[in-house]
Amino acid sequence: MRHAETVTFGGGGLDRSEDLRRHPEILETLPVRTLAMWRGKPLMNAARDGLALVDGHVFADLGTPVLLGRIEETAIFARDVSGLDVSGLSDALGAFLDPSEQTHPDLPNGTAFCELRGMMTHLTPLDAELAATARGVLEWHRTHGFCANCGTATQVGKAGWMRACPGCARAHFPRTDPVVIMLVTRGNSVLLGRSPGWPEGFFSCLAGFMEPGETMEAAVRREVWEETGVRVGAVSYLASQPWPFPGSLMLGAHGQATSETIEIDPEEIAEAIWVPREELAEVFAGTHPRLLPARDGAIANFLLKNWLADTLA
Repeated sequence: MRHAETVTFGGGGLDRSEDLRRHPEILETLPVRTLAMWRGKPLMNAARDGLALVDGHVFADLGTPVLLGRIEETAIFARDVSGLDVSGLSDALGAFLDPSEQTHPDLPNGTAFCELRGMMTHLTPLDAELAATARGVLEWHRTHGFCANCGTATQVGKAGWMRACPGCARAHFPRTDPVVIMLVTRGNSVLLGRSPGWPEGFFSCLAGFMEPGETMEAAVRREVWEETGVRVGAVSYLASQPWPFPGSLMLGAHGQATSETIEIDPEEIAEAIWVPREELAEVFAGTHPRLLPARDGAIANFLLKNWLADTLA
């Protein structure tokens, strides 16, 4: 797919500087800027059109500093500052749509911690890659403080890109979970689903985690069958998207359905429907009487728009 790397969080061109992770003596000579993250929310600038990178190692007594990469000979770090006593706490925290913003007096005027899913389409590709990387790896640190092999508390190494176990000498590295997300079509229609807990009318492409020993193509066929009872034949890869909520890699695929009858598994999905191309155009135009489009910035939105525009190839 020729437009693959224009998907949100893709194609930022970040210099991840793996060499600096192995050479702390060089890293220590570089100027530093930090992306502060509060409960997974990046610090945004006053205009809300870019990240707010703060000079130096801010809030050095909090969290684990993680080297994101190098920009013009400046080392860019991320730091989890969830321990800050911020203002702006809200019941919307963690909700499907979280418009709340949190601030702290020691941060630059006008800046605020904002939900990444709401801000991702406002960011440049580089800022989006920085934010996605920061959110993913900091969440991994939050949930992997102990060795999975022996239970000993682990120690951070390689500028935040590994945790070493002093008990059994195992090394642990940030993980990414592969997820297939499917643009399933049959003729002039596309198969969409709605998960339990989603807002009424909100539909998206079907998706599911890959299993050990499974190819992408097999995962597409299995997930579509399990959720909707629809059989899929030919499967082709389209594009991928890092999705740090909390740590997935979405593998976008096109599946050609060989059956039409839908029989949902209510434990997997709330509803599934076939949507003709003409109706999907109404959905994205905001004129459909019932359906809402997939979240702007998500790969489902990207795939559906390219299918509408006939630009999948």
